[in-house]
Amino acid sequence: MASADIAAAPVHSGKVRVNKHKADWRGWKFMWPFAVVFVFVFIVPIVYAVYISFFKKQMIGGTKFVGFENYARLLGDGQFWSSVGRVALFTCVQVPIMLCLSALMALALDSMKLHGTRFFRISTFLPYAVPAVVSTLIWGFVYGAKYGLVGSLNDFLGTDIDVLAPSVLLASIGNIVTWEFTGYNMLIFYSSLSTIPHSLYEAASIDGASEWQIVKSIKLPELRGSLAITVIFSIIGSFQLFNEPSILQNMVPGNAITTYYTPNMYAYNLSFSGNQSNYAAALAIVMAVITMAIAYIVQLNSLKEQMK
Repeated sequence: MASADIAAAPVHSGKVRVNKHKADWRGWKFMWPFAVVFVFVFIVPIVYAVYISFFKKQMIGGTKFVGFENYARLLGDGQFWSSVGRVALFTCVQVPIMLCLSALMALALDSMKLHGTRFFRISTFLPYAVPAVVSTLIWGFVYGAKYGLVGSLNDFLGTDIDVLAPSVLLASIGNIVTWEFTGYNMLIFYSSLSTIPHSLYEAASIDGASEWQIVKSIKLPELRGSLAITVIFSIIGSFQLFNEPSILQNMVPGNAITTYYTPNMYAYNLSFSGNQSNYAAALAIVMAVITMAIAYIVQLNSLKEQMK
């Protein structure tokens, strides 16, 4: 009987029954501090900017709801489109140059043929650690045609070079931005190259592949994913260009850097100097939409290339 009772007893498996209908909130307990900060620092300001963009401050009558009047005004604002065209030109020229330099530096580091790779890696990343304001001040004094390094070279060579002239000013700003962010993008590329198994290099060497063939067939395809990330980040950063021209504005003679030199500068001056915060909010929303659209197109093209 005892054996029969034991045989009839239910057999308990090691599985734990989980109530699928009961929500598990343990993950949210860890996320709520970040979620609260994210909502109040990111979501709330965006919602508020969209809200005030539908209003207009008037000298008589106070703040008035005007609907899409600020956006319609923005479409016909020549200063706004001038600033957008300037940063678009800046992006099309500066970003490819910076990313090509970053990729070449990452390939040089990954080749294991450079002496002092640690020093090279740290020294190229160091400009990114320098605040943008300090970097711009340093380069502003270097660019000085009277008292800076350029001025000293002019005195020594008997030339009259002015890199802060209006015709080359955008290129000078591009040089500052390239100096600041090349090392940062280089580390992204180098991290991507570090994930490639060395067995692929060994197999390619056994098959008689040259260094260039290894770079072309193994390393460059591996950089496609990181290239998309760096392009998107660089486009966003270029359309947010503010610190460099804003600091150089007091160092450049004349009116080469206007109050609407970049969209961010235009929005800042409209809001804090022109008392047109509602119009500035509409400008910021439009720039955010333009930047998001361009970044989305780049991401789609990158996904298509990776799926080939």
